[in-house]
Amino acid sequence: MANPLGKTRDTENPYAIFKLDNSAIGPIELRVLKTYKLPKNEADDRYARWYTAAKSNATGGSWEFGDTYRTDVIGYHTLTYASPEFQEAYPNLMFSLMVGEVA
Repeated sequence: MANPLGKTRDTENPYAIFKLDNSAIGPIELRVLKTYKLPKNEADDRYARWYTAAKSNATGGSWEFGDTYRTDVIGYHTLTYASPEFQEAYPNLMFSLMVGEVA
């Protein structure tokens, strides 16, 4: 089975958007552009990575691209947008984030 989120997207059409208010550098926006594994294989892998674009005051308002641990994204950021593909791929994560319990 192919990874439904395995194709890299543009920053204007991400799979998901997460935000974080950081007291030191201000708001951070992180966009998920690609995942490397099937969602079912990520749950037991604490090193599962997502390819992301991040923007904050510290980046001068421009996007910085790179891999971010899935656990860091869902553990510290708030989901503000999820594409239909992201919602379908991560139904348990969607529910956990809605009720405030991170999987």
